[in-house]
Amino acid sequence: MLPRLLLASAILSACAARPAPPPQPAAVCPVPERDAPLVRAADLSPETAAAEALLLRNARLIDGSGGAPQLGVDILLKAGRIAEIGKGLAAPAGAAVIDLGGRTLLPGLIDAHTHLLGHMPASHAEAVMLEVQESDADLALRGVAHARATLLAGFTTVRDVGGTFAIRSLRDAIAAGRIAGPRIVAANHAIGITGGHCDDTNGLRPEVFGGPPDFRAGIADGPDDVRKAVRHQIKLGADVIKVCATGGVLSSGDGVGDPQLTPAELTAIVDEAARAGRKVAAHAHGTEGIKDAVRAGVHSIEHGSLLDADAIALMKKKGTFLVPTVYVGRVVEQAAETGKLAPDSAAKARFIAPRMRDSFARAVKAGVKIAFGTDAGVFPHGDNAREFAVMVDLGMAPKDAIVAATRSAAELLGLRDLGQVKPGFIADLLVVDGDPLTDIRVLERPALVVQGGRPVRPPAW
Repeated sequence: MLPRLLLASAILSACAARPAPPPQPAAVCPVPERDAPLVRAADLSPETAAAEALLLRNARLIDGSGGAPQLGVDILLKAGRIAEIGKGLAAPAGAAVIDLGGRTLLPGLIDAHTHLLGHMPASHAEAVMLEVQESDADLALRGVAHARATLLAGFTTVRDVGGTFAIRSLRDAIAAGRIAGPRIVAANHAIGITGGHCDDTNGLRPEVFGGPPDFRAGIADGPDDVRKAVRHQIKLGADVIKVCATGGVLSSGDGVGDPQLTPAELTAIVDEAARAGRKVAAHAHGTEGIKDAVRAGVHSIEHGSLLDADAIALMKKKGTFLVPTVYVGRVVEQAAETGKLAPDSAAKARFIAPRMRDSFARAVKAGVKIAFGTDAGVFPHGDNAREFAVMVDLGMAPKDAIVAATRSAAELLGLRDLGQVKPGFIADLLVVDGDPLTDIRVLERPALVVQGGRPVRPPAW
């Protein structure tokens, strides 16, 4: 969870005591990988733009199933889907052809934990400024740039797990083809207790921000009130329900591992979501909060930083996914050391990050189901693939890390025709130079991105 507020009012005096750095631009800093030209129909060659099909020749195919790579494979795309896979396929009349030259082709990547509306402020002072000045319209406009960066990085689908109703507008604009970005599974407001990790007004002036809890913004107490909160998020378009089962790092006034929503509240949320066919994702760092959420029937534990043997066994028994976000642990550790976090958040970051890595390693060894997620927004959007190297460093096999970001993430999100390169599936694809099974970091350097059968990032050769 990335609250818009990252500090308590108690630290404002400390911020004022030292000169604030110049305000940083809201958009992510440009890097070559994220600033590649975005392909639209007008930018393609006349032949490709008018093509009724696209044939990708001579791929080294990693299909997302976890199986061995296939060499010299052709993939034919028609009407936005994968029509045929084989060797020596004939190009249909009117088809465009791109020779991949033996490069590796994978399914488009899926990030199951993003915050497209958010970014990490450069200072405490900027965080306060954003909280009191920005509207949903500002967030949505920033989200346009973040969505573009994410798509160009090879992530053709994301689950956005907590922001505002602006994410619904961003999702719908992308789906309608008005702007470029990944397919979005949106949570709208995350749901949590008064004063908890999901409560963006912690520490602000009570006479201005101290009104009663508002279930419409996700702040609710008691089983009946959290049901109202779930219903309201669904009414306004939520695809998934996000809850805060424990405290967090970047929120103020709460312990990072402390349980927050009660078992009764969690059970009510899961029941109400199930009635509407929605899954539930639970932000949970602390052990007891993790167990409460798993027992209640949530579909995924986000972060899972303090897993013990009982929690791991319970997740395996229930089939609960872990969405680990281990790269962001290193990001917040660095932010703590460079003074970008409030003192209480810095202390929490130093405590939780190494434990998050240890918990992930033990979950992988035990065979817990893993879906790829990053917490992008705490770090620049477009850097999502940096998660892979940390996962592999902590003991996950590269092929399993790829499955986590393809087939497994699609399973968690309930997307039955994404996450694998199979006939009939949506033609979201990523091409990279090199072999990610021997160097997982090649996934950080996309050579071609295809979404819905159309190139959105041009071939880099």
